[in-house]
Amino acid sequence: MADHDLMDATAQFHTMAEGTQEDWDIIMTHMKPFAQNGGARVLDHLKLLDGDCGGFAVDRLTHCLQTATRAHRDGRSEDYVVMALLHDIGDTLGAFNHPDIAAAIVKPFVSDELHWITQHHGIFQGYNFFHYIGLDRNMRDQFRGHEHYQATAEFIEKYDCPAFDPDYDTAPLSFFEPMVMKLFERPLTSVYKRSME
Repeated sequence: MADHDLMDATAQFHTMAEGTQEDWDIIMTHMKPFAQNGGARVLDHLKLLDGDCGGFAVDRLTHCLQTATRAHRDGRSEDYVVMALLHDIGDTLGAFNHPDIAAAIVKPFVSDELHWITQHHGIFQGYNFFHYIGLDRNMRDQFRGHEHYQATAEFIEKYDCPAFDPDYDTAPLSFFEPMVMKLFERPLTSVYKRSME
């Protein structure tokens, strides 16, 4: 069956245990273009942060844009800038674990260091406010000695912490869109990576 015919077909099984090679040929024909367009879906989700201030001086999207703008202007690599842009993308879904959501999204596409920064940035940012909400501001100290501790502390200090300034000259989302699309075209690591080639 030609690829265009497979795009019009659907798998016939009703339980995965009954799947056939033909079924999975159909599914993978659909999966490849879907996966390669992941950046567009990520950008659509990021836009949900627009207008949601949560009591901050800027909305959550502006905070993400400002974090990425600061990283870009500091000469960081594109994958770092995209990580900075997406670090709070989980805010709308996970009020209690937004860093975990963002980390899961970027994990297949970035280095271990950038994934670690994303996953732990909430605890590291806590140094600046945890003591105001009854938590230990030094919670990040549990990670002292970790190879990515300093890089995460630097991310907070230079990019995430100061990115709540309504007067900062923040780049628009359109500036970052090509970087996001490029990063999400092909994973660095994934159990599915080989099947997508």
